[in-house]
Amino acid sequence: MNYSACTSILIGPQATTDGSVIIGRNEDAKAAWPKHFVVHPAKTVTTPPTFTSTDNGFTMPLPLAAAKYTATPEWTDAYGLFEEDGINEFGVAMSATESTYSNERVLGADPLVKDGIGEEAMVTVVLPYIKSAREGVARLGQIVEHYGTSESNGILFADQQEAWYLETGAGHYWVAQRIPSNGYAVVANQMAIQDIDFNDHDNFMYARHLQEFVTTNHLNPARDRFSWRDIFGTQDQSDLYYNTPRVWYGQRQFNPEIAQEPQSFDLPFIQFADHLLSVDDAQGYLSSHFEGTPYDPVGAGTTEQRHRFRPVSLAKTQESHVLQLRPAMDPALAGIQWLAMGVGAQSVYVPFYAGIDRTPDAYHLGEKTYDAQSAYWVYKLVSVLLDAHYHEAWPTVSTVQKELRIAFKQSVQQTDAVGQTLSGPELNHYLTQQAFTNAALGIRRYRELAATLITQATDLGPLNYQQDLNL
Repeated sequence: MNYSACTSILIGPQATTDGSVIIGRNEDAKAAWPKHFVVHPAKTVTTPPTFTSTDNGFTMPLPLAAAKYTATPEWTDAYGLFEEDGINEFGVAMSATESTYSNERVLGADPLVKDGIGEEAMVTVVLPYIKSAREGVARLGQIVEHYGTSESNGILFADQQEAWYLETGAGHYWVAQRIPSNGYAVVANQMAIQDIDFNDHDNFMYARHLQEFVTTNHLNPARDRFSWRDIFGTQDQSDLYYNTPRVWYGQRQFNPEIAQEPQSFDLPFIQFADHLLSVDDAQGYLSSHFEGTPYDPVGAGTTEQRHRFRPVSLAKTQESHVLQLRPAMDPALAGIQWLAMGVGAQSVYVPFYAGIDRTPDAYHLGEKTYDAQSAYWVYKLVSVLLDAHYHEAWPTVSTVQKELRIAFKQSVQQTDAVGQTLSGPELNHYLTQQAFTNAALGIRRYRELAATLITQATDLGPLNYQQDLNL
């Protein structure tokens, strides 16, 4: 079973430099567990299809028509699909994870449904069937209420107008909040949503009978508020080391003027940055590991400080993605799936437009054992080589990352200029060509980078000896 832990970011359109809605997440599970990247074509059938999970047997009927969508499934479906994240042809983005822990008292009142919907199925049964982020929240919420869920989750939705964050807290209960247009949220592995306004239907959606369930089971510790986080979430020692520091660091990056502590349970879910944010900011956060603090695992702090907190980007990251939905554009061109295979801090985010028809062969390859032809393993190899001699190798790796970031930004500018003169199949074909070009560039440069690091490492072994010729 892929028990994934993650870090997420959501940014509203008035909080970004170009009016984009941005959501992103690190998919963290195992240090050697490849991801693939695929495009599912649109399809319509005459006989109602059925989804059945290879993980827990969860089953449900599906609509006759499914939209085209991108996805990042596991290398094996033995434990479920885990398609995790993608953008569909209507310009709706989704990212699902088992990212939250539920209050034991809540689970006692409405336990997790072992054959209910889990993280591994959520993108597959929702993203092809929705035309807006709000519609996605409603569809998944209805599924959770009807079938129950086998775990607690945090799910991100976005379209060209708004971003939503949905959390499941027990077997059949959930809540979702719209990210304010001028706000952002960073989320770790704990319940994040706070006070719910049950009369504000523009900004909140929730399970039917949620209030009744909480009242009947005496779950609310507050007299005058309904805080989802306080009722359904945890506040224990593990949170103080595993979760809250990641939220603290994100808010520290975007609101450095606000004094907060890394082990605070009072960090707000919604925050408002002191400057406009960009895709670079989202990628930077998801690639971060407490730089500039004593808690950086590769920094200058003491051994205890460097290993005190769980960083945002770490060796168990399978892939990191930033899903960007830009305004006033054809959805095929508006949506960009910035995908970094492996560890975000050591990889690079390659842009793939939502309008692509297929993905490069290297993104379909990779199993549990190293494969030189797999995109995942190409990027993972550089991580392994870098970790062996981090401080000696990091300048070389960071230089290549910077060069590729510049190249990919230039590619997006060029693709936008040409793409806006095209439409239909001609646009899809062009976007696919650009995707193949960008992917090939990233893979080629990282293969060259691996060769450079191997060559450098030959002189860094423990059996090396430097003779002083003046002796």
